Amino acid sequence: MKKPIVVKIGGSTFGKGETVLQDLVELQKQGHRMVVVHGGANEVTAWLKKMDIPTRIVNGLRVTDRDSLRVVVAVLCGAVNKEIVAQIQALGGRAVGLCGIDGRLFETRIMEPEYGLIGKVEKVNIEPVELLLKAGYIPVVAPSGFGIIDGESILNVNGDPAAGALAAALGAEKLIMLTDVPGVMDKDKKVIHYLTHSEVRALIDSKVAAGGMIPKLEACLRALESVPVAQIIDGTSPHALAEAVGGSETGTIIA
Repeated sequence: MKKPIVVKIGGSTFGKGETVLQDLVELQKQGHRMVVVHGGANEVTAWLKKMDIPTRIVNGLRVTDRDSLRVVVAVLCGAVNKEIVAQIQALGGRAVGLCGIDGRLFETRIMEPEYGLIGKVEKVNIEPVELLLKAGYIPVVAPSGFGIIDGESILNVNGDPAAGALAAALGAEKLIMLTDVPGVMDKDKKVIHYLTHSEVRALIDSKVAAGGMIPKLEACLRALESVPVAQIIDGTSPHALAEAVGGSETGTIIA
């Protein structure tokens, strides 16, 4: 049986990468076992603004208090997750939505006090995902976590590290990160097409990689614990996902 391919769909690509879900459905029909982890930061920010709850981003992560946590869970685990599932099914695919709280999929601990109620994934219980894959569905996972200490039963989890942790736990064939830029950039803003583990670490340490690219790169490094390759691509480019699964070397390949 084929190993699954884990795809992280960034919130920045929603409404732009119109072929992403088409590609997912077609790849499923071709026999690929696809797993989706999605973000939705822009949607969350919009709802927080409507509710007059301030947003603060540090190192690409949303600082989360109890009020914003309720909005994050409602938007990501509810509205965004179900919209993606509905669209996949409308295109003829088979999908089931779940979040990191369901079945204790992501067991988490509070990352750092400065980030508030953001969890770091300590353990992945892959049984819910494996059951759905075995039944022929695309699991569509919303990032959140079951807090195992700290007095919090629910924690916010960034979608990038969630995808990296899930890919590693599944021993996936590949982790593909969809974003809205062509790939990882060097200091001259040129795409770096191939990176090793040590080169990724150097980019982060030197601050050449910054902002939202940091959690993406960290996620790739975690995935590489048991996944042979990770790829960061422009999900707004038509059929970029299908091309990446087919072996295209666009974007940045990390191995």
